[in-house]
Amino acid sequence: MIRVPVARLRDHIGQTVTIAGWAATLRLQRAMQFVLVRDHSGTVQVTHRRDGTALDAELDGLTPESAVRVTGRVSDNPVVNLGGLELIPERVTVENRAATPLPVDDRTGPEGRLDWRFLDVRHRPAARLVFEVQTTAERAMREFAYAAGCTEMHTPKLMGSASESGAEVFEVGYFGRRAYLAQSPQFYKQMAIAAGIDRVFEVGPVFRAEPSFTARHATEFTGVDVELAWIADVEDVMDFEERMLAHVLAAVAAGHGEQISELCGTRVTVPAVPFPRITMAQAHEILGAPGARADLDPAGERAVAARVTERTGHEFVFVTGYPASVRPFYHMRPAGEPDLTCGFDLLFRGLEITTGAQREHRYDVLVRQAAEKGVGTGPMRDYLNCFRYGCPPHGGLGLGLGRLLMALLGLDSIREATFLFRGPNRLTP
Repeated sequence: MIRVPVARLRDHIGQTVTIAGWAATLRLQRAMQFVLVRDHSGTVQVTHRRDGTALDAELDGLTPESAVRVTGRVSDNPVVNLGGLELIPERVTVENRAATPLPVDDRTGPEGRLDWRFLDVRHRPAARLVFEVQTTAERAMREFAYAAGCTEMHTPKLMGSASESGAEVFEVGYFGRRAYLAQSPQFYKQMAIAAGIDRVFEVGPVFRAEPSFTARHATEFTGVDVELAWIADVEDVMDFEERMLAHVLAAVAAGHGEQISELCGTRVTVPAVPFPRITMAQAHEILGAPGARADLDPAGERAVAARVTERTGHEFVFVTGYPASVRPFYHMRPAGEPDLTCGFDLLFRGLEITTGAQREHRYDVLVRQAAEKGVGTGPMRDYLNCFRYGCPPHGGLGLGLGRLLMALLGLDSIREATFLFRGPNRLTP
């Protein structure tokens, strides 16, 4: 049976069609029966004048959120608020009658909505919009990456040794020995560069065993990773990202700008390139702490971003020149400035969404920097071997897709930017 999406009913005025969706609202009066049926594209009013047929009883037996198919004639009725259309039913099929009462309603708090996420997303257009925007954003990222010569890779998420520092990783049993869930595809991206794959692109799961209970942290999230070979310096990496994000926001604005404004109350602005850049030293001057060496905390990121927006009108800003003390051992350090790194963070509306850097590709320097950080090189033998046989200069970035959506849509928490959130206290549903 072919169904017609609610959003396309105006193309079928006067015709008999079938729609399929959920009974969103019921007004079952003595003489008239009104049912608002909602599908993924919109909501339409089904209007039936009681006539003593089986249709009366079928509609009377509906419960809120029951899954139904309705066959009827599309009628143009300007009195109806929902687009001036209604459906005069000829047949109603209840595919699945919803139990009552529903476990969530408009008064349910955030954690309760997460317990019943499928009902939450089904019921709230703003929640469904998140995933429509996510689809558009990912498609635009891939379009840009492919056009820029990237090869899409799928790196392992099970590792024989803990990546990077060994902290913040989940340990799992693996045929009688220990394995770890990858907290980043970083080392594998670099292996791909050493393998002669010129530009690497990946969208995949990332796992962080951080006991963080903030609005922007998750223990499992989707990462967007890029690695570029033969770069001149870290500016090549930032140039790639800013052009990619300008392309993404242009696609989102074109596809969803009006809906985002209506449902989320925020405007999608396509950014001009290049994005503003400030050093970490300049950031601390903005915060009134010149000479500070610490990483920026969330309040500091918001304050710095607000100042940059005030000065430039730009919602993005790269923060560069991070101290080596707060960056991984594999970040390259500028010539003559061993205390700094060729790394950056990207802030969007005050939220850190990306970390990137030029990598250290010289084997001896890499081993020395690992030793300085107290990182044991034994478990990383396979990774380090990549740099012994002609690895080119390279750099890359890791972007949190949920954080991008959170900032773009003005969401209060990354929980709302994730279909089924995972955090320290949540493994269900």
